[in-house]
Amino acid sequence: MGLPPKLEKIVFQEDREMGPHQEETELVDLGTGSGKKEVKIGTGMTAPIREELMALLKNYQDIFAWSFQDMPGLSSDIVQHILPLNPEYSPVKQKLRRMKPETSLKIK
Repeated sequence: MGLPPKLEKIVFQEDREMGPHQEETELVDLGTGSGKKEVKIGTGMTAPIREELMALLKNYQDIFAWSFQDMPGLSSDIVQHILPLNPEYSPVKQKLRRMKPETSLKIK
C-alpha cells in the first residue's frame, strides 16, 4: 500500500540533501575612474534587467558606503566586535552533546 501523493512528495523532500543557495555572480565596477566601487550581481538575469539594475546602481552609487571613511559619525564601538572576557578566569569547555546517528548524518 503506497502513500497518498501529497505525503509521498513531503517524504521525498525530506530525503533530499539541502544546501545553501549559490548563484553565479560577477564582479562589476561602478566607479568612474576615481577608484574602484565594485559590487557583485547575479548572472541569472536577462540582459534588459541587468542593464536596468546597472543603471540603478550607478545612479545611486553615492548612497553606498564604500569604505569606513564614507561613514562619518559612526562610532568604532559599534563596528568593533569585542568579547568581554575576564583574564582571571580560564575558559570552560562545554560538555559534548551527543546526537542520534541519523541526525548527525543529516547535519554533515
